[in-house]
Amino acid sequence: MAAGVKVIFVLAGLFLIWIALRDVFLSVVLPRAADRRLRLSAILARALWRLWQLLAKTYSNEDRRESFLGTFAPFSLMTQLALWVVVLIFGFGTLLYGLPNAFHPHSITYANALYFAGASLLTIGYGDITPASEWARAISLAAGASGLAVVALTASFLFSIFGAFRRRESFVATLGARAGSPPSGVGLLAIAGYVNLREDLNVVFRQGQVWTAELMESHLAYPILAYYRSSHDYESWVTTLGTLLDAAALVITTVDRSASTERFDASGQARILFNIGRHAAHDLAHYYRLRPEDVVGLERAEFEHACDRLSTAGFSIRDREAAWESFCDLRKGYAGHLNALARWLAVPPLRWTGDNIFIEAGHLRSQLPERLLRHLRDFDKEF
Repeated sequence: MAAGVKVIFVLAGLFLIWIALRDVFLSVVLPRAADRRLRLSAILARALWRLWQLLAKTYSNEDRRESFLGTFAPFSLMTQLALWVVVLIFGFGTLLYGLPNAFHPHSITYANALYFAGASLLTIGYGDITPASEWARAISLAAGASGLAVVALTASFLFSIFGAFRRRESFVATLGARAGSPPSGVGLLAIAGYVNLREDLNVVFRQGQVWTAELMESHLAYPILAYYRSSHDYESWVTTLGTLLDAAALVITTVDRSASTERFDASGQARILFNIGRHAAHDLAHYYRLRPEDVVGLERAEFEHACDRLSTAGFSIRDREAAWESFCDLRKGYAGHLNALARWLAVPPLRWTGDNIFIEAGHLRSQLPERLLRHLRDFDKEF
């Protein structure tokens, strides 16, 4: 093989090794949002998710479709590990093949070089092909170390993912009990009013601030977390974030604290929660390269219905015209981003969030799954 060709093989091998190890570092080690350019795992995950969405549409049964979508995240993680291993094998094999007199026996093919690289990377070492030069020995040791490091880092990465998922879903389930099934911002406030826990909303909003901040940091650092779906019907981290933001926006713009007969004021905590939640919605939508629409995502009739429910629950309501205008101004800051995330992640549509955002409008109820309609009827009947 000509010297110029050997140089090309060496450079190509080094490039493949750099691509794979850089991707492992950015995906597993670096605890923050990273550049997605030349990221094999990001390209693979996005392409696989598009395929998964297409395949999911072939399921007519809603439960089977949700179960199928729920397999994407763990499958994608295993595929990423396999991809890193394969690219590293090709990288080290290509690099070794470009070295002069690297093996014993001397006359080996490119396939033999890949075989040796795979045996070194996976620390198998059959001994039928051995390194014959100092450079080849050093590279084979580097391949073995890289293989062990990738597997060990991926194992620790799984524990981090599962821990973050457990903390996320604990709050999702807790808020679902407070905000109704399916959850909504109106439901969170109304139930607190019905059971005389209005003062407890400050605690909920503080917990929501911590949860939202952790959600933003963990899902930007480990984007695969966003694809892990909740095990509870019609609950997800997207709709939980929407529930918190809607509740905060209603407290800020619609609930009249001055007319309240109780010493209740959650507007300060609501404002902090709103700022953190809006920041999270913007950053996550931007990371996934989504194009949110500048919409309120709500009809005036739904807002009037929400005000009626809050009034029945014991909340004093501001002038509705002024409250509607203020609420629209706030909701435009996050509704489009949440709906874009819900569409991208194929989240089941809930109250005010998702493709069917007008879920309480009669002309759209026929589009919703029967099981969700039963949840809505039961919730409306109970509260």
